[in-house]
Amino acid sequence: MTCPRCRSGKLFKQPYNYENAYKMHERCPHCSANFEPEPGFYFGAMFISYILTGWLFIVIGLVLVFGLGWSVTATIITVGLLTILIHNLAFRFSRSLWIHFFVKYDPAQAKEVAS
Repeated sequence: MTCPRCRSGKLFKQPYNYENAYKMHERCPHCSANFEPEPGFYFGAMFISYILTGWLFIVIGLVLVFGLGWSVTATIITVGLLTILIHNLAFRFSRSLWIHFFVKYDPAQAKEVAS
C-alpha cells in the first residue's frame, strides 16, 4: 500500500487509526505522484473489493459448512464477524491495487527518492 511510482510513500495517512483509516494523501510524500488522477477514479476499486471479498467469504463459508461440519447459522455469524474485521484492509487493498493498475513503477523516480 505504497506509491505505485516510487514505492516509498504511503497511500494512506493513518491506516491503523480506525477513524482516519480511509484518508489518503492527495500526492505522494516522496515523489509527488497524484493519488487522485480524476474525480471518481476509485470507483473501480469497489468492484475489486467486491470480487475479492465475495470469493473469500464463499470459500470460507463452504469450508466451514462442508469441510468442518459447522451449522449454517454459525457460519453466517463467523463470516459476518470476519467481514467487520477485514473491511478496512479490503478497502485499502482494493484502492492500492486499483491505482497500481494505472500508475506504473518508475525506477528512475525510485532512485531519486532513495538519494
